[in-house]
Amino acid sequence: MNQDDLLKLENQVCFPLYVASRLITRAYQPMLDEMGITYPQYLVLLTLWENDGQTVNQISKELYLNTNTITPLLKRMEKTGIIARTRSREDERKVLITLTEQGKALKEKAYCIPEEILGKMGQTTSEVFQLKDQLHALIKQMEQIENSGK
Repeated sequence: MNQDDLLKLENQVCFPLYVASRLITRAYQPMLDEMGITYPQYLVLLTLWENDGQTVNQISKELYLNTNTITPLLKRMEKTGIIARTRSREDERKVLITLTEQGKALKEKAYCIPEEILGKMGQTTSEVFQLKDQLHALIKQMEQIENSGK
């Protein structure tokens, strides 16, 4: 591979990851529209359905988002009645995020989503989970590089 080949779009690792992410997110959209939520809101809900009552920082860390990105998202979710934001009694600086009854009820509507997405991907469940494991390994590697000071 010559030097010019290194800069071809087709040879970039980042590009197919970016496109796949966008297309998969787009595949979620019709189901999320029915629920009245966006994809980032769905990700927040997934973290809260798994472990309700998290701080903004915990959710930010889980979703790899900065707090200045997640805070407006959470405020919008609070306005729609999906979550509640309250100051921690132990530490006033921390904001605790909990599901409302409406947020908990959305979980029932979401059960069909993973299976429907798997069906759209056109791969076996084991292939999808193998890819997921490879992506998690890549994420872990990239985190280590980032945390080591680059």
